[in-house]
Formats: sequence, C-alpha cells, structure tokens
Amino acid sequence: MTAEENGAGCTRPGSGARGLTVPPEGFEERDDLRSDFIRGLIEQQIVNIHRSGFDASPSETIPLHLIQYWHDQRSVPEDVSACLDSWRRLGSEGFRFSMFNDESAAAYIELRYGAVERAAFARCHHPAMRCDYLRMCALIAEGGLYVDADDVLLGDGWRALFGDRALKVQPLCYDLRSRAMVPADEIWCAKCRTSDRIFYVNNDPIAAPPEHPILRRALNRATARLLGSQERMEIQSTTGPGNLTAALVAHARNLILEDRELDFKLLVDWESIAETRWELSYRKDERNWRNVNPF
Repeated sequence: MTAEENGAGCTRPGSGARGLTVPPEGFEERDDLRSDFIRGLIEQQIVNIHRSGFDASPSETIPLHLIQYWHDQRSVPEDVSACLDSWRRLGSEGFRFSMFNDESAAAYIELRYGAVERAAFARCHHPAMRCDYLRMCALIAEGGLYVDADDVLLGDGWRALFGDRALKVQPLCYDLRSRAMVPADEIWCAKCRTSDRIFYVNNDPIAAPPEHPILRRALNRATARLLGSQERMEIQSTTGPGNLTAALVAHARNLILEDRELDFKLLVDWESIAETRWELSYRKDERNWRNVNPF
C-alpha cells in the first residue's frame, strides 16, 4: 500500500515544489489538511525554496486591467466611492478599468460564458457572492488585477504584481483561540504558532493572466456547489476564500506530482500596496456578508 492509499502524505522532491509533501487525493475538502498545506507553502517561501520559473517579458505578463465591483451602481456610498477612486491614477499607467455591478455582471457572464454559469450566478444570494463569482469569470476571460471596493491604493508597489504570469494571492490566518485574524507579519514568521490556527488564501486581491488553471478550477467548483441541491450556501466556502484555497491547493498537488514549477505566488507585503478601510458605513448592515453569514 502506498502512502497516498493509506491516507498519508509523502515528500516529493522536484524542481517545481521541492520539499513539499504530496497530500492524499481530495485533501482540499478537509479544513485541517488544506490549512496545513497553505502553511507549508508559506514556510517554503520563507526559506526561499519557491522559485517562479517565469519569463518576465512584456508579452508574458499579466494585463494592466483593474477589475472592481459594487452591487448597485445607483447607490454607491460616498466612503466606498473614495476607495474606488483611489485607483483611478492607474489610468495614467496604462490600465484599463472594468467596474461591475449586479446587472452588468449578469450580462457579462451570459455573454462570455453561458447558461450554466448564468444560472449559478443567479443563485448567489448575497452581493458578496456575486462579486466573488464575477471576479473569477472576468479574470479567467481577460486577466488583470481584482481588488475589493474597500481597498485603497497606497503606493507604487503594485508594479511587482505584473512582472510575470504567476497568479498572486494573499495568505491569511485566523486564530481560533482569540477569534481574530493573525497580523500579516506574524503569518510570515518562521517560528509562529500554528496550532489552533487556520491558514488559507484570500480572494482579494487576485492578480492573474487569462485562463489561469487555479481560477478555472475555482469557478468550476463554485458553479457545481451553487447548482447543487443545497438551498442556501455558506458564502466563504462556496464562492469566497475557502473556495479559492481549495482550488489552489488541489492544483498545487497536481504540480508537485508532475514535478512542475508552481505557477502562483503568495504575497508577502500586500499591506504596503493597498489598505483595507474597515470603518465604512455599509459594514454595519446586511450589505456586509459577515453580518449575514459570518466566518
């Protein structure tokens, strides 16, 4: 019996993900194994084992395309508008902007995809879910950078996101003891406590070239869940960070087995690029998904 058949992982040395362990098939649907794998990716990056393996020539970089979303174009709060507007200066850097709402997102998905994805989008019962679903669709179709409507652009560190074709996402960690998020600098501490903590990746920001396989896997997983028999799906695991994390680790497992380079990177210093504004007015009502379906 192999280690995989026994449900255990085995170390698979190779140029693409040297030192990482191959988890059992289907591990992405187990919270503990998924979290352990993300922590392993972080540790690998800390010791500089992770290598990109991408040519940074302009023809092979992520498009200068910014994707944003607010569900109701007729009622954008002033404080949210200020966040959205902070990104406008990227226009002078050659960026193209795509601003979506519920109506334009539905039309886009129907045009670019089809009846199945349009039906899945219609089953998203909260604006956050619709935003989750749209960002995957737009990034797969066109590539670019997606940022949430509560993110404020700070400096010019965004340039590093566009140097190659690696998908880029931010790792997060939730501490079960304190019931609070772990600060970013502690996530990247080599000796940080890992017990009673959940490691995962956020779906804000996402920088990606068109047709990245992680996003395609995430979209397929979300679509299947949305069109399943369950009446009201949990947001985080259906379309949100839990969904993207499951897709990313399953894809990484395949790359390890094939001895291929990882085609994604974990962002170390997103906070130097953009800041999340937590004091926005909409966070106090049902427009905030945490008030409807908390983590």
